[in-house]
Amino acid sequence: MSEHITQIIVFALLFLLVSAMGFVAARWRAPKDMAHLDEWGLGGRSFGGWVTWFLVGGDLYTAYTFVAVPALVFGAGAAGFFAVPYTIVMYPIFFLILIRLWSVSHRHGYVTPADFVRNRFGSRTLALLIAITGIVATMPYIALQLIGIEAVLKTMGMTGDSVIARHAPIIIAFAILAAYTYQSGLRAPALIAFVKDTLIYIVILVAIVYLPYKLGGWGSIFDNAQDKFAASAAPNDGITLNANNQLQYITLALGSALALFLYPHSITGVLASKNRNVIKRNMSALPAYSLLLGLLALLGYAAISAGVKPLPGAKAGTLDTNTVVPLLFDTQFPAWFAGIAFAAIGIGALVPAAIMSIAAANLFTRNIYKEYFRKDATHAQETSVAKVVSLLVKVGAVGFIIFLDPQFSIDLQLIGGVIILQTAPAVALGLFTRWFHRGGLIAGWAAGMGLGFWMLWQIPNPATKRAHFGGSAFPLSDFGFDTKKTIYVGFVTVLVNLLVAVVVTLILRAAKTTDGIDSTQPDDYFADEGDPKLEEKRTTPDELVPSTT
Repeated sequence: MSEHITQIIVFALLFLLVSAMGFVAARWRAPKDMAHLDEWGLGGRSFGGWVTWFLVGGDLYTAYTFVAVPALVFGAGAAGFFAVPYTIVMYPIFFLILIRLWSVSHRHGYVTPADFVRNRFGSRTLALLIAITGIVATMPYIALQLIGIEAVLKTMGMTGDSVIARHAPIIIAFAILAAYTYQSGLRAPALIAFVKDTLIYIVILVAIVYLPYKLGGWGSIFDNAQDKFAASAAPNDGITLNANNQLQYITLALGSALALFLYPHSITGVLASKNRNVIKRNMSALPAYSLLLGLLALLGYAAISAGVKPLPGAKAGTLDTNTVVPLLFDTQFPAWFAGIAFAAIGIGALVPAAIMSIAAANLFTRNIYKEYFRKDATHAQETSVAKVVSLLVKVGAVGFIIFLDPQFSIDLQLIGGVIILQTAPAVALGLFTRWFHRGGLIAGWAAGMGLGFWMLWQIPNPATKRAHFGGSAFPLSDFGFDTKKTIYVGFVTVLVNLLVAVVVTLILRAAKTTDGIDSTQPDDYFADEGDPKLEEKRTTPDELVPSTT
């Protein structure tokens, strides 16, 4: 660890700086009363263009993105670039869909997507499924932020061999995160995101110029990468896609784009905006982050050219490919700049982890605690519960890392994408049409979830010697096709979900089965800042519908 002392000092100073900012954030744009989910969980719904830019960007581009994408390019080549097209496809979806969710949420005071579903379809059961799905899908995502920090700490020699020594720095870091999130709510990651994104931009722009200069140019870097993949035993690895992995690439990119905007933390960042124009401007400008991501992915090829060897994994005989980028900075840059890069990755974990924990806490508070345990809960009581739950969510994320193989946590995140996609018909399509019957949406959710878990169970991971839940690339041969092609599980399951929802809706409509009452109005989906709000007396299906389905 002594040879990394400069890196550790720079890392620690920047980490302490953003931690102090996290606590100070409670006084930033401080309202008269923080004991309200609108204030603690959504920053008062008052963030303008610049704050939203950094908040949403910091939310979607996580520490794990900065570590895992180039690591995947390092290991598999072109397949790792799926993250670039999916972030490009994602923003038009954001623009078309989430702007409507912002408006109806602004009008009715919705804090979560399950709030919207509850009132749109008049179903407590469907809203509960949406809430549980969001919480379950978010937990491993938070855990992956820890993996990004752990890769940096391991590179600096700050982790030991025992369980306690290996995880103590991460536990301390997340304890600090938990403390300032508890106090400041969404204002903390919003303020810290300014530092995080600035550091990331500086590091990547310097790296993309300096590394080719040092390694002989991009031509040499690509030649070295091609030589490595040509010698690989894996048939689908290479700097270009082949016939076997093109379908997986396309469906994974599209499915990931659909999944990312459905995650509760993505919606939380958007709902914190103060008006529709802020969302429009940001959805038009945020693709600039995709350029950054493309440059970042190229670091995987640079690591090959630099001869980077990943550090040993948690289990004997395994390698931790998440250390590829930190090792690249450690070996190719001066210690002080490597320290800045490590701090950028570490801080990059804090912003999304805070937003994710807040989003999960909002879901539990609004759609489980208030709905099923205390309907008359005051705003202050809601906020108190949300704060406690946000702490528990972080503890659970730490537990993922301590008690599970980190590689399994990565696979869990892939599973999380498949899970969250099952909310698409109710949340995304529900913003445009009320045609679906609540029973059809519940049936579709169950069908998509069941098929998804069956498909994921069939996928092995030879690298980790695990027979099940080893990834999200499903062999089409398991469906009886004579081909070596694979397809993204989430893409198949959401189509099945939608098909079942349509069929069951037609059946229930034909049988004249009672449906829930829509408590939203057409003009709610175009409401903007300054329009009358209904949150002080929220219309709920309980007042209108005798059924509690």
